Order: sequence, then structure tokens, then C-alpha cells
Amino acid sequence: MPRVKRGTLHKKRRRNIIEYTKGFKWGRKSKLASAKQAMMKALSYNYRDRKVKKRETRSLWNIHINAFCRKNGITYSRFINAMKTNNIAIDRKILSEFSAKYPHLFEAVLEKIKK
Repeated sequence: MPRVKRGTLHKKRRRNIIEYTKGFKWGRKSKLASAKQAMMKALSYNYRDRKVKKRETRSLWNIHINAFCRKNGITYSRFINAMKTNNIAIDRKILSEFSAKYPHLFEAVLEKIKK
């Protein structure tokens, strides 16, 4: 059986790992064993934190809505309850945008609810 030298693939694999970990602290950017561990950890955090980002964004929407509601004399829970009883189906993302960019629209929703 002929001898197979795998130098180029080995170098390419190492180079890719080192390129991925560029900008990491200490030896994790240059030493292969540390770089491999750092890369695996970073990839797992990458996956997890995409979910966390969505979760935090949703909670921020609620905070924006609550702040605007309280400024207009109603609590968040009463506002959401009134939205459901009046069959107004606007999701929290849109309500948050209304409160930040188009306050007159949010106030129109509040007036509709207060009737």
C-alpha cells in the first residue's frame, strides 16, 4: 500500500481553527489545543445565545409598552387585558414600535381601549 502524506489537509484544518479564534484572548488565539477548546465553546454559546437574544428582545418589548402605558395612566397588565377583551390583536413587537416611533398611534389604541 502506498504511503499517504496528509500535511496539506492537516495544515488547512489547523489554519482554519486559528483563523476562527482570531481575536480571542491569551493563548486561545494561537495555541492549537486551546484554540480548539475555545472554538467549540464559542460555537455552543453562539447557538445558545441566539435563543437568549430573542428572549431578551421580547422582554424589552414588554418594558417599552409598560413605560408608555404608565405614562398614560394605565398599567401594562390592565392594558393587555383590555386589548384582549376588546378583540384588538396587535402583537407586542408592533406595540413596542408604536410606543417608540409612532406614539400617536399608540395613543389611538389607548383611546380605543378606554371607551
